[in-house]
Amino acid sequence: MISAPVLPDGWTLVALDSVGSTNDEAVLLAEAGAPEGTFVWGREQTGGRGRRGRGWASPVGNLYCSTVLRPDCTAQRAAELGFIAAIAVADLVRDGRSVRVKWPNDVLVDGGKVAGILPESSIGQDARVEHVVLGIGVNVAFAPELPEMRYPGATLGGTVEAAVEGLTAGLARWLAVWRSRGFETVRAAWLERAGPLGATVDVKLGEELVSGSFAGMDREGALLLETPAGPRRIVSGELLGRAA
Repeated sequence: MISAPVLPDGWTLVALDSVGSTNDEAVLLAEAGAPEGTFVWGREQTGGRGRRGRGWASPVGNLYCSTVLRPDCTAQRAAELGFIAAIAVADLVRDGRSVRVKWPNDVLVDGGKVAGILPESSIGQDARVEHVVLGIGVNVAFAPELPEMRYPGATLGGTVEAAVEGLTAGLARWLAVWRSRGFETVRAAWLERAGPLGATVDVKLGEELVSGSFAGMDREGALLLETPAGPRRIVSGELLGRAA
């Protein structure tokens, strides 16, 4: 068995030597009534996945985890939790390294991707969230290099156990901020860590490619672009340019 890091008060660690997907395991626990703060951590994943159905290389040495959240909010607001996760990961980076968050929820260190985030929500018949499983993968010891990657890999360094403790502390802290102060405070913190306003970015919207200047993020988490054809508000897409 792997050693147990210290989690925030009220959180529960589910540590597994090997698991198909920490998200799948956390979903099963959530559906069985697991409380918020149930944290599934796998030393390795045999069926890890990222956004848009991509695989996520998950051998021993990096952090693979999923957290059960019960935010008691509308389905629309559930997307805000991905930005909380990105900030919590970015706050792990030390030693003066350059860290940027990339919309909607990737984290880059020194220009390389250090983490990916996959939130999955269960919505009840009243259009409110029953639970959210927040999947996070962080390159701690090594950075996989795959043909489909749009960015080089980067590593956090340190130990996986230290990353678990730092990440859970950050998630607990920013969740408390979100609940007490609302998304606007989270949005401001995310924008502080995002790419510079005016940076040129490309966003893939299905088969359409939209190019423009990064103009921020609105109060609902949508990406704002200034394009030659005018302002664009993007709620779902894949950002291909540099961090923004």
